[in-house]
Amino acid sequence: MMGPAVLGGTAVVAGIAAHGAFYRNSFVFGRALGRLPTDEREVALTFDDGPNPEATPRILDALADAGVHATFFVLGRHAERWPKLVCRLRDEGHAIGNHGYYHRKLHFKTPRYVRDDLGRGSDAIADACGVRPRLFRAPHGFRSPWVNGVAASLGERVIGWSLGVWDSDRPGAEEIARRTVVGARPGSILLLHDGDGYDPAGDRLQTAAAVPRVITDLTARGYRFVPVPVE
Repeated sequence: MMGPAVLGGTAVVAGIAAHGAFYRNSFVFGRALGRLPTDEREVALTFDDGPNPEATPRILDALADAGVHATFFVLGRHAERWPKLVCRLRDEGHAIGNHGYYHRKLHFKTPRYVRDDLGRGSDAIADACGVRPRLFRAPHGFRSPWVNGVAASLGERVIGWSLGVWDSDRPGAEEIARRTVVGARPGSILLLHDGDGYDPAGDRLQTAAAVPRVITDLTARGYRFVPVPVE
């Protein structure tokens, strides 16, 4: 029978491992940038799981109208479906990050699987638009001990986020905007979704409708929008 000290040590190790796997900005398995390196009133607007043929163009139109640049973490299998949208991200000056190929949680995946998923995602983006991503965000923020190493081997910096507003639950455009504006702080990396990681045609029109208000209201509060830094 294990003694209290052994049981306590096992619990500590399990807790550390859980923190590394499930906490999006954990240092345990390597650094993930969770906020911008600034105390100025700057925020990074980021979008996951796209592109999407309905929501992404509307979001890009809103960004263009406001002269704002964002960061899009693109799914490889969606890049293969809609390469012209990935090209539009590039052409309009937005940062493009890798979100993997399949959108499967990586915390219990093997090193071989992680390398395949990240590599396929990166290749699909490069094939779509000729640009190889320099950022990576894990689906749901879940990582294993080898995710950061694989990302680094691809030349990609691992990114977390400061504020997620659960726009994927579709609580309404006004609520998505309210949560984003109320929760933003200097240096925040804001997480929204222009696509659905499990359904290529998933509805993200509420997010698209919220973007103009997010930009207007945060600008009125003195915020400036910047892309996520690659270094």
